[in-house]
Amino acid sequence: MTPVFGGRIRAAFAPPQYLASPLSGVDISTSGVKVARLTEGPHGLTLSHYAQARLPLGVFTDGEIIDQKAIIEALQTTTQASGITAANVALSESKAYLFETTVPGAGKPQWRLAIEQHLDELVPLPPQETAFDIIGINRKENGDESIVGVGFAQRMVDETLSVFDQANISVRALEEETFAMARALLPVGDTSTTLIIDVGKTTTKMAIVTARIPHFATTIGIGGHAFTLAVQKHFGVTESEARKVKAERGIVPVAGNEDYLAAMLSTAAAIRDEISTRLTYWQEKAVIQGPHPPVSQVILTGGNASVRGFPEYLEGALQIPVSAGDVFTNLASRDTWIPTLDYTESLAYTTAIGLALRDDTSQYG
Repeated sequence: MTPVFGGRIRAAFAPPQYLASPLSGVDISTSGVKVARLTEGPHGLTLSHYAQARLPLGVFTDGEIIDQKAIIEALQTTTQASGITAANVALSESKAYLFETTVPGAGKPQWRLAIEQHLDELVPLPPQETAFDIIGINRKENGDESIVGVGFAQRMVDETLSVFDQANISVRALEEETFAMARALLPVGDTSTTLIIDVGKTTTKMAIVTARIPHFATTIGIGGHAFTLAVQKHFGVTESEARKVKAERGIVPVAGNEDYLAAMLSTAAAIRDEISTRLTYWQEKAVIQGPHPPVSQVILTGGNASVRGFPEYLEGALQIPVSAGDVFTNLASRDTWIPTLDYTESLAYTTAIGLALRDDTSQYG
């Protein structure tokens, strides 16, 4: 098996301090390619460049690159516009295998060796075709280490690296996307157990993180585009017009708006039920079995997280505080700079900003 994704994947570790830090991230999703570049200023980090290139449906599907040429063109367009030549890159949660285990040993080389000996029990792929990385999270009394790890098919890693090589972009690290989301949305030192919900175009991703490390992640096959389709069907308008209506009306009850609201709530309920099922399982497991604490808050992010009324709707259903995320949480105080990126649009850049932050050594204490 290839160790540590050819040396270019690190699940949640500080980068070597001797390396120059471009503080750049690239996120490829069904909706498009998004890039973010951070700059260190007198008051801290600020978002200096960002760009996106939308992708037609079918170019990137279920975490897979289907049309390499289209992806390469989008990468070149966005990175050139942002002055990015090297970046940290996300790998899709839908193709990841997140695992937890306990291993003996005093450091990462020994932990990796122990995991390699029973990798097939942790990742449902042939060991010789698996790339993985790990992070130690807790030293037990007997000297063993609790480990969180993530595995990918080596094929996925190779295909991603090939596309970036062809686009002439150096890949500093590959990272499963939920690690990046947690880094962007939760403050340094945060120890809470938080459910992050990323409402994308065609999927909704869930990640339960403790101390900013994912312990559970999954992808639900329904996203915010279903809201758009509901609006289109109800009003008989174009997709562009439907997106505007969705943004303006959301799922807020308004007199005389009952038919529209019913159409929207059918989609909201489908997303809610999928989330609720998985959250209930975690909450019961955490309370009954341990060792994980129950989820105490929910943070929404993604391109469709800002649908009006959606946070309140989920909070009522899940009975846990729900709020929209802030991707600038770990950047300089807004008292010292004003982001040019609109808040609603910024939620689509969560992963890209989190990837850029991984080269900021202050993120690791």
